[in-house]
Amino acid sequence: QVQLVESGGGLVQAGGSLRLSCTASGRTFSTYAMGWFRQAPGEEREFVAGISRNDNIYYANSVKGRFTISRENVKNTVYLQMNIVKPEDTAVYYCVADPLISTIMRSIDGIDYWGKGTLVTVSS
Repeated sequence: QVQLVESGGGLVQAGGSLRLSCTASGRTFSTYAMGWFRQAPGEEREFVAGISRNDNIYYANSVKGRFTISRENVKNTVYLQMNIVKPEDTAVYYCVADPLISTIMRSIDGIDYWGKGTLVTVSS
C-alpha cells in the first residue's frame, strides 16, 4: 500500500507561483511513476503532469511552459511547480502513483493510488 499526502495548496493571485508537494509512504517510491491531476468545480478530473520512474516528463498542453513536475526519490516526494498561474488553474489537485506512466497518462480509472487532494485557488 502507498499513501499519498499533498500539501502546498492555497490562494494565489493570477500571474503568481505556487509549489505543490506530495509525499508517499513506503520504501518503494522510486518504482512508481508519479503524476498530478486536477478537478475544477463542475468539471471532470484531468491529467496535468506525469513523471516516469526514469524521469521522462509529460504535460497537458494547458500547463506546458508554466508548470514543472519533478521528483526527489530520497524524500519520497514529487513536486509541481506552478508558475504564471491563471484563474482557470483553480482546482483541487491530486497526486497519483502507478507503476506505469502510460496508465497515468491514458487510463485514469486504472491508476493504483490517489491522494486526497489539495485546493488551489487563483484570483484574478
